[in-house]
Amino acid sequence: MRTIGYKQIRTSDLTGNELKDQDVITVAVRTEGKIFDASAEELSTLKRLTNVIELEYRHPDGNVETVICSQAEFSKIVTPEKLETFDSLRGRRSGFKPAT
Repeated sequence: MRTIGYKQIRTSDLTGNELKDQDVITVAVRTEGKIFDASAEELSTLKRLTNVIELEYRHPDGNVETVICSQAEFSKIVTPEKLETFDSLRGRRSGFKPAT
């Protein structure tokens, strides 16, 4: 009796090149709601920004907007001391009490 085995081969979604499991980088494109696999080499030409802050504006009409600004510009409006006093993204806002 012969047994059959299966081999899974990972490939880059950008180039179709075969990738070793330890070389696969999964990239989430948050603004587009997409995901793809690539290698570090394929992504190496992307220029990285440093000292940036990512903000999410949640408008009353339900629209959500992502804003990226420099740490320096953000600190002009929101000082590090003030930022320390704000609520965490996790859990309830301070003073919130669910209806009983």
